[in-house]
Amino acid sequence: MTSDYRTRDTLFDGDLYCLQHRDGYRFSIDPVLLAHFVRLGKEETVLDLGAGCGVLGLILLYRASRQIRSLTAFELQAELVECTRENVSLNRFQDKMEVVEGDLCHILRYLEPEFFSTVVCNPPFYKAGTGRSSVNEEALIARHQVACTLAEILSSAAAVLQNKGRLFMVYPAEGLGSLLGQLSQQRLIIKRLQLVYSYSDPISNARLLLLEAVKNGGDGLEVLPPFYIYDQKDGVYSAAMQRLYEPNRTHP
Repeated sequence: MTSDYRTRDTLFDGDLYCLQHRDGYRFSIDPVLLAHFVRLGKEETVLDLGAGCGVLGLILLYRASRQIRSLTAFELQAELVECTRENVSLNRFQDKMEVVEGDLCHILRYLEPEFFSTVVCNPPFYKAGTGRSSVNEEALIARHQVACTLAEILSSAAAVLQNKGRLFMVYPAEGLGSLLGQLSQQRLIIKRLQLVYSYSDPISNARLLLLEAVKNGGDGLEVLPPFYIYDQKDGVYSAAMQRLYEPNRTHP
C-alpha cells in the first residue's frame, strides 16, 4: 500500500508494478487477456487508446519490449494520467513509453494521423445508463461510454492507424454484432477472433471477445478455439489462464 487512496499491486510474481486508485477504476483480467492476444512484429509503434492506469501498455512492454519501438498511453482523466506516468517510472519504461492526456473524440489534436502500426484498446464496455452502476466518476467514465461512444473510439483508432495497421480489442461478446458493423464503417476488417468463456459449459454464453482488425484489410477470418477463464464453475483459474500470469524470465 502506498497511501490511503492508492494501492501498489504487482503482476508476474512481482516483476511488474502497478499503482491504481483504491476507490476509482481498477483493472481486472481484461488487459491481461488482451495483452497476450496481441501479435507484434518488429519496431512497432503502439498506441494504448484509453489507457486508464496504463496496465495494458506495461504488460506489453514487459512481455515484448524488444518488438516495440515506442508505446503511447492516451488517457482522458488527469488523475489516471498521473498514475500512468508514475507506473512508467516505477517500471523503468521511460525510454519507450510516453503518456498523453487528451480527449479521443479529438485525437488528431494530440497525435499524428496514420502514425501507429498497432492500436490496443480496452474500451468502456457499457452504454451510458446500462451495465454496472458506479458512484465513482473515475470508474464510471472508464466503464461506461459517457465520455465517448464506441463509434468515436473506432473512428479515433482508424484515424491514427497506418494503412494495414492493426487494432486489438477486448469487448463484451454480446456486442459482437454492432461492433462488426461499426468496424466495417471505419474500414477496419476483422481478421482474428477468440471468444472467452467463464468455464466450459455447453449452455453458457461467451463472456468476452478478443479481436484483431486490419485497416483496409482483405478477406479471411481466423476464429480461434474458445478460451476458458476457470477450470469449472466456482473453480480456480484454468491452466491457460494461469499461463498468462507466468513471469517472463527473459525480461531485463
